[in-house]
Amino acid sequence: MPDYRVQLDTFSGPLDLLLYLVRRNEIDLLDLPISQITNQFLTFLQVLELIDLDTVGEFVVMASSLIEIKSRLVLPRAEDQAHEAQSAMGEDPRAELVEQLLEYKRYRDAGQALQKQADDWHNHFPRMTSEKPKSSRDIANDSFKEVELWDLVSALTRVMQKKIVVETAAIRYDDTPISVYVERIGAHVRKTGRASFSEFFEGANERSKIVGIFLAVLELLRHHQFHAEQPEPHGEIYLMPPDNPEHVSSVDPAEAP
Repeated sequence: MPDYRVQLDTFSGPLDLLLYLVRRNEIDLLDLPISQITNQFLTFLQVLELIDLDTVGEFVVMASSLIEIKSRLVLPRAEDQAHEAQSAMGEDPRAELVEQLLEYKRYRDAGQALQKQADDWHNHFPRMTSEKPKSSRDIANDSFKEVELWDLVSALTRVMQKKIVVETAAIRYDDTPISVYVERIGAHVRKTGRASFSEFFEGANERSKIVGIFLAVLELLRHHQFHAEQPEPHGEIYLMPPDNPEHVSSVDPAEAP
């Protein structure tokens, strides 16, 4: 199987994922349940390794840190004396991580507030298209309508849990260009008006094909004005065509997956 890498600038890092898990589980950041968060983080990491992100190393380092903290919390203690000694010293294995998350959240919230203010300003005083500066914000902080980027990764995680991904050398490598998946999926969504995220992966068991489909969905949401919604928390995600009728696919909808 030919080697391939997928380079994305979409994911801002492990702290962003941790904050997403905190929000999704509606937990207190100051009383971080390390065991629960670690297990979920490792599940996401498996999918990120499948996508083969250029920055996956940062997530691996964070996973190692979480596992270490989890181990320190569950290590057997000499009954009450050890517990009292730790309380007296004020040591908490989670303290440094929590502080990092709080600091990251402050900067992230401030950035989002400034971006919202800028968007409101542009809505009241729009620039000419040629004059509008390119956005320098981190795409990982964007949401695709009602759906966050990490929601899409979570949906891919659920898809993967139902599949046996084939990676043996005996299996033919799927070298379909991502642009082809973009056209096919886009045509299918336009034809049906609304398509579930999971249906795009039906019959797909090759790692390269699954990655190609996922990247095509991101491409449609980021650059082709498609919409995504998630009616139920942690439930199925649906894609809808753009409101602008000028975005027309050149691929026959019958070829869509």
